[in-house]
Amino acid sequence: RQGPCITQFLDDLAQMIGEYAAYQIECGAQVIQVFESWAHQLSPEKFQKYAKPAAQKAIKIIKEKHPDVPVIYFANGGSSYLELQRDMGCDMIAVDWAIDMAQARAILGPDVPISGNIDPTILFGTKEQIEQAVRDVIDKAGGPGMHLMNLGHGVMQGTPEESVGWLVDECKRYMGKDA
Repeated sequence: RQGPCITQFLDDLAQMIGEYAAYQIECGAQVIQVFESWAHQLSPEKFQKYAKPAAQKAIKIIKEKHPDVPVIYFANGGSSYLELQRDMGCDMIAVDWAIDMAQARAILGPDVPISGNIDPTILFGTKEQIEQAVRDVIDKAGGPGMHLMNLGHGVMQGTPEESVGWLVDECKRYMGKDA
């Protein structure tokens, strides 16, 4: 059972996160990502009731103090309720690998900047598999320049460094399917 105590706690936490992120910018951070680590544990209703207002408050604090610094929002495992994230108040929505990038783009629309969403396990694959994954995500997001390439959730422990290099190189090289 959740009541006013959890709501107040989340509100206080959002205040501290927003202020801390603003401090990070004052110390040189050029981009901030608000990362909802436990979104995969929340139903859409719980996300909307608890996590979303707290994240929106933190983002608002950051944007009020530093309106020109990009803020990315990432709800780990939250791709099943992506439509609830369009109005977070951030500059970009990051998506995990549990949703096809074309579907994420369709849900968010062409005007919402998007980041993601290569499955991090692909980095244990071959160079060709990694390069194809990069091309697929770029094309499904709308082509080069339409999104920020990223893994759907960070580099896993034990990932070969060479694989990360292949991913970065292909991101730089690929100019789109029509090039």
